[in-house]
Amino acid sequence: MVLISSIDTPTLGDRSYLAHDGRVALVVDPQRDIDRVLKLAADEGVRITHVFETHIHNDYVTGGFALAAATGAAYHVNAEDPVDFAHTPVGDGDLVPVGDRMRIRVLATPGHTFTHLSYLLEEHGDSGWNPVGVFTGGSLLYGAVGRPDLLGPEHTDALARHQHASAQRLTRLADETLVLPTHGFGSFCSASQSTAEASTIGVEKASNPAVTLGLAEFVETLLAGLDAWPAYYARMAPANLAGPAAGMLDAPRRADAAEIRASLDDGDWVVDLRNRVAFAAEHVVGSVNIGLDGSFATYLGWVIPADANITLLGETPEQILEARRELTRIGVEPAAHATGSVADWTGERAPGSYPRAGFAELAHVRHHRPVTILDVRRRLEHAEAHLPDALWIPLHELLTRIDEVPDGEIWVQCAAGYRASIAASLLAARGRTVVHVDDDFDAALRAGAISAAVPEPVG
Repeated sequence: MVLISSIDTPTLGDRSYLAHDGRVALVVDPQRDIDRVLKLAADEGVRITHVFETHIHNDYVTGGFALAAATGAAYHVNAEDPVDFAHTPVGDGDLVPVGDRMRIRVLATPGHTFTHLSYLLEEHGDSGWNPVGVFTGGSLLYGAVGRPDLLGPEHTDALARHQHASAQRLTRLADETLVLPTHGFGSFCSASQSTAEASTIGVEKASNPAVTLGLAEFVETLLAGLDAWPAYYARMAPANLAGPAAGMLDAPRRADAAEIRASLDDGDWVVDLRNRVAFAAEHVVGSVNIGLDGSFATYLGWVIPADANITLLGETPEQILEARRELTRIGVEPAAHATGSVADWTGERAPGSYPRAGFAELAHVRHHRPVTILDVRRRLEHAEAHLPDALWIPLHELLTRIDEVPDGEIWVQCAAGYRASIAASLLAARGRTVVHVDDDFDAALRAGAISAAVPEPVG
């Protein structure tokens, strides 16, 4: 019997897979920290003989090349992808035996990229070859598809149409076939999100808009739901085409208080990994808060420039190692780190702080004194509902538009507090007076704590 295990990366919203028959195994879309895959294979007592890439990824640096090198496995990549490393090229219709009881049927499913492949896993039984599951990468997801706009606006319409055709093709497989996507668990590579944890072709055939909607309506709906994607995505495909090495998982060089201050004086980045409550209460002046308790790597890669020299601050060595693992997945290598307390990091200099508040306090304050409300949510969130007197600058645009933020007291809000903390810390690092609105926007709206502008109903 074939067994399939997922290796989840919830902070990036992705899954990798290991499938085996008790002796040999195949891996699909491994991430760069390949130690997780190697441990799973060792725990299962199987040998990895094949590694498959569904596409040249945009949201993480692949571990496929490194895993194949470490295990001696064949590394299967679309023959049409212009990669710079040794691999086993595959294309639509190919059958790849994996041991005696498994095989992969290669299916061309363009849409997320032009060269995207899906892989149908078949198991040999008494009645011959039977489908088990289809690894769909960024093609057919749970209730959605992968977004078609990552290759540029000139390709978006064509790729959206390809996504529709690919979904139709996949849902001609047997209804009981498991759907095993790489994206769709919070990844910005997904055009929309679902809370489903598992699905089958039969379920998707009945409910996925890429199958249930006609082409024109599907394309219109898909494109209307697209929002900004992280800036670091632009760096992932070139890295993956080159065949990246395994990720660096050890702690970077240790820095003391004097080195931390020198880094800040030189214009480098000091990133505090603690939660936003601890950071607001006390922090190194000039540092930025991107907590490990949220989508840490996504927002660091989105907000901080690609060539930045980064020092990480964490309370424990474990926090530093967690951050290092997260960052190596997107090709970011921090220069240094420090652990301990704020006192250890500041030396003789005084720490900084700023207040936190809720939306009810914001509603009260803005009637008594002039303040700037800064909304750092993304476009679709803002369009759905927003405070009518707020200045809207999405977090990922704040650094380039920071001069648009007026002087004076700035109350920074997002949907739940995490992004607002990043924005507040960016402003505080530049000497601005900030209040971090650490609250749930939707809950405050429902409770009547705030009033928001909402779109007029259509029709």
